[in-house]
Amino acid sequence: MEACHSPQLYNVTSYGATTLAITTLEVFAGMWINAFIVSVLCIGWIKKKTLNSNEKILLLLGFSRFCFLCFSWIYAFLSEIYPYCLQVHPIFQLLQSACSIFSCSSLLVSACLCVFYCIKIANFRNSFFIYLKVKIDRMVSWLLFGSVIFSLIVGILVYNTVDKAVCKNHDITCLGNSWKETVGTEEHFYLIVFLIGFLHTTSFMVVIFSALFLLFSLWRHKCKMQTNSMKDLSTEAHTKAMKSILSFLVMYSINFVSLILSLVYSTKYTSQAIFTVYIIQHAYPGIHSLILIFSNPKLEKALLKILSCVKCKFFMK
Repeated sequence: MEACHSPQLYNVTSYGATTLAITTLEVFAGMWINAFIVSVLCIGWIKKKTLNSNEKILLLLGFSRFCFLCFSWIYAFLSEIYPYCLQVHPIFQLLQSACSIFSCSSLLVSACLCVFYCIKIANFRNSFFIYLKVKIDRMVSWLLFGSVIFSLIVGILVYNTVDKAVCKNHDITCLGNSWKETVGTEEHFYLIVFLIGFLHTTSFMVVIFSALFLLFSLWRHKCKMQTNSMKDLSTEAHTKAMKSILSFLVMYSINFVSLILSLVYSTKYTSQAIFTVYIIQHAYPGIHSLILIFSNPKLEKALLKILSCVKCKFFMK
């Protein structure tokens, strides 16, 4: 393995430094938020010896997002500060593969969360929907297992494709996008782009339909309860879930556009577009996870308790 030494080791542009600084702030905020979710759920798991379906989804989602932000920041840091380290085999391949695995896992698990909310809270008399409502808790573990397996397959394909492209071009620098030009000519590269694009689109459609079904269920429920001035628990559950899913839908739509742009520009370098995509992709995991915290009573209570303790200690000083 080659050492990471070069006369251009610290040749960082102001544009690159700005991008890295903003990304670092977003990443560490997002990592803290998702680490909090994982910690609270793991502590509860240890105490109760069990997790419900919602907690299983949130636990895997928080872990996936934490790991994605971690590996993505490492790649961004090396790209700007120590670019020649990416030439050391197989650092570049492993980072690309790891980012793909946890990005796909986060995408699939978040879609599973929307489906779970929809099936659990919405009220439809369709026999198939009733069957899903009864079986959804047993299906969650298999859905999460399938999401992990599919993400690993994508990560392996990304690793093999990038590794073959790098091996064909030993003079690759990884500083600009010369590696993208090489990989862009590979047949397998287009297969991966199609696969990831299909994954993004399918997940996006799942989120849209889940939100629409839940919105329709809420509307029907409110129509039935018009003569009743009292708010019942079902209406409050519908409203709270809709706020969570609609906020997710707005952010997911923005994130979806950025993900598609990242695929479009994977073989064509545009600094402004890449900057925008980077900012959105690293802000989304933290913002949505924060919304999930405030939509979950257990997580919200734990967060408020921590904040109150920090506030007390601060004023005591």
